[in-house]
Amino acid sequence: MLKKLSILIIAFLFISCDIFTTREADPPDQSASNFTPAVEREMVISNLKNAFLDKNVVNYIKCFVDSNYSKKRYTFSASSEALALFQIFSEGWGLREERIYFSNMITKVPQDFPIALSLSNENFSSLGGDSLVYSATYFINLPIQSGGSLPQNYEGNLEFKMLRDSKSEWVIYFWKDTKSQTLPSWSEMKGSLY
Repeated sequence: MLKKLSILIIAFLFISCDIFTTREADPPDQSASNFTPAVEREMVISNLKNAFLDKNVVNYIKCFVDSNYSKKRYTFSASSEALALFQIFSEGWGLREERIYFSNMITKVPQDFPIALSLSNENFSSLGGDSLVYSATYFINLPIQSGGSLPQNYEGNLEFKMLRDSKSEWVIYFWKDTKSQTLPSWSEMKGSLY
């Protein structure tokens, strides 16, 4: 009798505690991500475009070299016009500055409006081994409220030097920006938003 009573009590405790039922999953800290490990060189460019569409600073920074996985350090060469306008470029522009500018850019654009980054005249050329150069013409549209001092459109040419890091993923370690003849450059946008 004592044995049956013990089994009944234990069964009752298991049922009343709901220890075998599943619980609701915690919501994720970040929104959905379109980032894909860049095992192919084209994936870096795709990740860069998606970081703009998703307004995701973490994914944006992942496109650049991480000194934990490579001996290279990230370097940015601003357009000559931006060098003349913004002191920060002569002091050195690294990943910290990239993060600050990109975060500031996201706050300027309404949540429901995408930031458009268009690339054309794209070209990959090998530097030998696991290094290459990517060049393209870019156009950026920031759908910001009019009336501010920040332009909405930027255009120019970029050159990325890329390598395959110790994780066998392609990353950007050098970026050279050149202004177009008519619109402000990406460098000028970075300087304005820093």
